[in-house]
Amino acid sequence: MPRKPPLVFPQEQMLLSQLGERLKLARLRRKLTNPVVAQRAGISRTSLYKVEAGDPGATLGTYMRVLAVLGLEADINALAADDKVGRKLQDLALEAPASAPRRRRTVATVPQAPAGRADGDESAS
Repeated sequence: MPRKPPLVFPQEQMLLSQLGERLKLARLRRKLTNPVVAQRAGISRTSLYKVEAGDPGATLGTYMRVLAVLGLEADINALAADDKVGRKLQDLALEAPASAPRRRRTVATVPQAPAGRADGDESAS
């Protein structure tokens, strides 16, 4: 029984299709045929067709093999490299909550004579 294709939202499908189109154009610029790229990547021509069509069922490993054959494997490092939303969430979690100022704990001490009186006499002049 064939497995059920993954659920892909329209925006995600559009991104996959655009990636597939860019990979196809990269292959054509290098004057490489489908059978040659498929053979070098160690995948079937059908798998290469799926990658170039943006099929969500193609595995990330298949995309990596095609990128490697085209000399574009380093481009994978750019994916999710700058996680702006994640960093903002992390920064918000690190901020101290705005609360009442802390009171200093006082340590019980022996009362001392007021300043200016060394004898401790409380009768004033």
